Amino acid sequence: AMAGEACSYRLRCSLLGHEQDVRGLTSGLFPPSGFISVSRDRTARLWAPDGLNRGFTEMHCMSGHSNFVSCVCIIPPSDLYPRGLIATGGNDHNICIFTVDSTAPLYTLKGHKNTVCSLSSGKFGTLLSGSWDTTAKVWLNDRCMMTLQGHTAAIWAVIILPEQGLMLTGSADKTIKLWKAGRCERTFTGHEDCVRGLAILSQMEFLSCANDASVRRWRISGECLQVYYGHTNYIYSISVFPQCKDFVTTGEDRSLRIWRQGKCAQTIRLPAQSVWCCCVLDNGDIAVGASDGIIRVFTESQERTASAEEIQAFENELSQASIDPKTGDLGDINANDLPGREHLKDPGTRDGQTRLIKDNEKVEAYQWSVSEGRWIKIGDVVGSSGATQQTSGKVLFEGKEYDYVFTIDVNESGPSYKLPYNITDDPWLTAYNFLQKNDLNPMFLDQVAKFIMDNTKGQTLFSASAQYLDPFTGAGRYVPGSSSGSSTIPAADPFTGAGRYVPGSPSNAGAPVGGIDPYTGMNAYQSAKVENIYFPNKGAVTFDQANPTQILGKLKELNGNAAEEHKLTEDDLIILEKLLAVTCNNSSEAPTPLQLQTLWKAVNWPEDIVFPALDILRLSVRHPTMNENFCSEKDHVQFIVLLLKFLNPQGKQANQLLALRALCNCFISQAGQKLMMEQRGEIMTRAIEMKSSTNKNIHIALATLMLNYAVCLHKDDSIEGKAQCLSVISTVMEVVQDLEAIFRLLVALGTLITDDTSAVQLAKSLGVDSQIKKYASVPEPAKVKECCRFVLNLL
Repeated sequence: AMAGEACSYRLRCSLLGHEQDVRGLTSGLFPPSGFISVSRDRTARLWAPDGLNRGFTEMHCMSGHSNFVSCVCIIPPSDLYPRGLIATGGNDHNICIFTVDSTAPLYTLKGHKNTVCSLSSGKFGTLLSGSWDTTAKVWLNDRCMMTLQGHTAAIWAVIILPEQGLMLTGSADKTIKLWKAGRCERTFTGHEDCVRGLAILSQMEFLSCANDASVRRWRISGECLQVYYGHTNYIYSISVFPQCKDFVTTGEDRSLRIWRQGKCAQTIRLPAQSVWCCCVLDNGDIAVGASDGIIRVFTESQERTASAEEIQAFENELSQASIDPKTGDLGDINANDLPGREHLKDPGTRDGQTRLIKDNEKVEAYQWSVSEGRWIKIGDVVGSSGATQQTSGKVLFEGKEYDYVFTIDVNESGPSYKLPYNITDDPWLTAYNFLQKNDLNPMFLDQVAKFIMDNTKGQTLFSASAQYLDPFTGAGRYVPGSSSGSSTIPAADPFTGAGRYVPGSPSNAGAPVGGIDPYTGMNAYQSAKVENIYFPNKGAVTFDQANPTQILGKLKELNGNAAEEHKLTEDDLIILEKLLAVTCNNSSEAPTPLQLQTLWKAVNWPEDIVFPALDILRLSVRHPTMNENFCSEKDHVQFIVLLLKFLNPQGKQANQLLALRALCNCFISQAGQKLMMEQRGEIMTRAIEMKSSTNKNIHIALATLMLNYAVCLHKDDSIEGKAQCLSVISTVMEVVQDLEAIFRLLVALGTLITDDTSAVQLAKSLGVDSQIKKYASVPEPAKVKECCRFVLNLL
């Protein structure tokens, strides 16, 4: 074979089956060398190579979505599902999970508020989904664990990286974000339009493709290493060859491109405008899905190449395709300046080079094939007269796809408005929403609805027309022939069976050996067999040490220098002294409303002098009456706002420390626990910012806050809450060095994952085990390594 032939992909087979655009492909685990496709016809199909010839057989057709299916991925095998599972995402906002042998979903994941257009799976059963609702979600089995928020437009691409806990999302806001343990670590900018696809090259590098017709290679650390140009229109999909840095892309310029050593080595044109998706199969063959509903597989292998007749039929189909010059795929075309057929006698200079000739007023496009040494006709260039909106779901408006985007002029002088429309939409409802959104006179309703119907020729998605229509005429574009009635038989959800978590017998971890409290650093563990006295921790850990004399002394000193409007009277100071006595001495007296009011006045002092008052708050919130008062329905908002105000990274360390300690002490009573759990999203988001502090006491308080949350969540069993808490623990573990803080984080971790298999899987997927390993060998204090080993046993 000539050197030029080494990289020459040729048709292996064309697979008919889908009735509309094929939007997603992924290579399957089972059957071996097979793959799965999903389509606008609402189905997913499993294809297996047929032993006898070079084709594939459709094993079965899966239905479960009530609208287009736009993406697919494989969830790796587990003990429960040794052949893995198939996940599909759709325009109905849902994700359906199928076993390999079933045509109906095992279960459905609901939670996104718009089209789910990208899926990626990780270790331990985690699944990452991206949606037009601008969020990505992390799922474990049938539950949503966390939601990644930060993009300002649709998320078109998601991928889980090999290093645990790292995830990437690509968006119509033109950026890519790197997430670690559910938090955005870095934003990659460079693309000039929607990011449409992502692919992993190695632990340290990845590729992205976008509507700006470029592919970029990035380092995880943020640098863009290379930009690849070649496509002339949107690039929809990118897939990497195993064990190397070569890759393939497909896009809106009717082409599949094969990239070797950073150059476009081969361009294969297809007889369809939109080549939506591609995937490299295990044997190096490439499967491609397009807007004509046909899946085509290309191969380098001589044995698997299609017969001469099939290749000729493919070339004939290609040569009859009509190319719309307005897409710009072939550059600016001026028919009068084009040469005649004799121009094809000169050989091309590179693979994929295109040449236009004019033959009897007809413009034809040819592409040079290096391996065959000849010009292959890739279609007729048609005038603009026939340019209806042939392509489905192609127009982008605000980062989402629509069948049509109309420009509406309401009056000559005013602005024009964009009206996006899908043929599955109700024209009247669309018109109504359009007028509402743009604050326009509802009198225009009939006019706008009629405009939509006239301009879409009343096309609706499933207008019955049984004959197979030519997908290139633009006419019967959306007519799927007989629509397979999507059988949405609600599959029984295997997880709602009672007794889901059967934790065995509860471990008797409550009684500390010899009554030693592990928080008081007293190192008296003499028992030979170390018993797990650390977790699950049953009650809140509070900050109780107090020196009322010092606190009051400081308060009086600062009060002396305070501005007039903040000054406390002598009476106020006596009242606060009394309050301190009541709350520190376990007296049976209850604090009075007057004491409460006075304290509230003091904690609203300016930030530079407020800390003694905050310290009184931290101590008094432990008293049931005070706890009830501050955390009850009517006052809790002010209370939380006050404390969170001090968790400002630029604020004073003393205030940060005391606010965190006060939050920890809230957990001592029922009212406080309820408030802390209700507000946990906001509290955790603000508390995590304290990780950047250099003060070890702040780190200990932050770790204690997570430990108290873990205690509540262990009782409460909210997996979303546990996910949030695990994410914070994992993020704080990265930066904290103080061993007391580490110990408390380890106890929190153990408490969260005890008796909960989902939480264990989630902790593994965040890579927590590799984060904490090093603490298993800390010499002193012994409690750190002992606790760490117990946690590692669970993981």
